[in-house]
Amino acid sequence: MQAEVGAILEGKITGLTDFGAFVELPTGGSGMVHISEVSSSFVKNIRDHLEVGQTVKVKILNISDNGKINLSIKKAEDDGREKEQRPQRQQKPNQQKRSAPPANVWQGTKSASTEGQSFEEMMARFKQVSDEKFTDLKRSSESKHGGYSRKNSSANRP
Repeated sequence: MQAEVGAILEGKITGLTDFGAFVELPTGGSGMVHISEVSSSFVKNIRDHLEVGQTVKVKILNISDNGKINLSIKKAEDDGREKEQRPQRQQKPNQQKRSAPPANVWQGTKSASTEGQSFEEMMARFKQVSDEKFTDLKRSSESKHGGYSRKNSSANRP
């Protein structure tokens, strides 16, 4: 029997370290379960969850080119639960799939303040508001930096 990615197997724990557990697989090889793949809850000490000689169900996550096998206990459990308990997600009747926005979305809305103004008048107003915002932003940033200005500092250097 050959080990392949995605397979769920039962194995026996042969060793524990601070970073994971080594599991002997029925395929004849062995793999490692990283501490982050032991449980869906936080695992501070792996020995609180596993012990040497224990039989566990594992999922093969990856097989490297040099033959190292990465395993997961929590994904093996999750896959088993999903197949048994989790029904297919159905779309709610009032939810609709997103579609392209209506053609008139890009035309914008005209407010009462811009009604009857020419393009030049609207641009002049936009420029004025923009300049006011920029001035406020500049004042705010200067007050935070103690009035330090890059333009003035470079001019004062010898």
